[in-house]
Amino acid sequence: MSRPLNTDPRRPLTLRDVSEASGVSEMTVSRVLRNRGDVSGTTRERVLEAARSLGYVPNKIAGALASQRVNLVGVVIPSLSNLVFPEVLTGISNVLVDTGLQPVMGVTNYLPDREEQVIYEMLSWRPSGLIVAGLEHTGAARAMMAQSGIPIVEIMDIDGEAVDSAVGISHRRAGRQMAEAIITAGYRKIAFLGTQMPNDHRARKRMEGFEEALSLAGLKLVDREFYSGGSALLKGREMTAAVLARQPDVDFLYYSNDMIGAGGLLYCLDKGIDVPGKVGLAGFNGVDLLDGLPRRLATMDACRMEIGRKAAEIIASQRSPAEVGARRVELFPTLQRGDTIRG
Repeated sequence: MSRPLNTDPRRPLTLRDVSEASGVSEMTVSRVLRNRGDVSGTTRERVLEAARSLGYVPNKIAGALASQRVNLVGVVIPSLSNLVFPEVLTGISNVLVDTGLQPVMGVTNYLPDREEQVIYEMLSWRPSGLIVAGLEHTGAARAMMAQSGIPIVEIMDIDGEAVDSAVGISHRRAGRQMAEAIITAGYRKIAFLGTQMPNDHRARKRMEGFEEALSLAGLKLVDREFYSGGSALLKGREMTAAVLARQPDVDFLYYSNDMIGAGGLLYCLDKGIDVPGKVGLAGFNGVDLLDGLPRRLATMDACRMEIGRKAAEIIASQRSPAEVGARRVELFPTLQRGDTIRG
């Protein structure tokens, strides 16, 4: 199938682009995309595949408003149960409150196909900008964002190629920094415990960076425990119990986030395990929940509020498509040793 190229990313795709790519009339394309009219299954599939491969998103703003943008900023996040993202949203809202722009949110549950659908729906309303968590997306989602003609800001992560702008931290570097601190403290039999693996790409990258640093020191993980559900204290207790039952000589547990890390800490204290003498613990994100624990869990600040603010500032400063310009903003988290790493 021949495919016309939209050489100007600021020019939104049109029905004509899809018509030329699929080899059918614009009227037929319109019928298919509005799910109306008598169109054969073969033709319908050809049109939908052309639209998907081009990254075409229908415009739901009708009539005189069809060529305009609305004062909405789409925000696509994987979870609301993870305490990180409400703080990101707060940072975004604090910046946009006086700009006339209104954030609207969609949740993907870490599912790539769900994210693709949320992005499709967001872009169909022609927002003034889009903020999306992470750099990993389906091909269709990337195409839609690349062809949208609006500022796109991918947040939380800078370890990869962005569609447009990116604001975040290096999770691989964060993993390496934590491993170096653990090794320096004298721990040698180390396990990793993570949730939402492998769809939580940022947790995966931290684990990869962590393992790189271990390897440089002649070490490797002695165990891993993964769970595909969300973050929870109870799950952290269960995962910790499972690892210590398999590997009773483990001397450090590195968790993908603070919620399961807090569950692990409560489990160890309940069982009378000497923390950090016999077993050290560390999480990630630096959430305020840690302030209420019997001991301060070692963690790293994920810069979540600042990430939200920086992303919103980029959107607010690029209201016109002619002003669109990619930016890469890297923030640097700090290690908080707490009370769960020796020395």
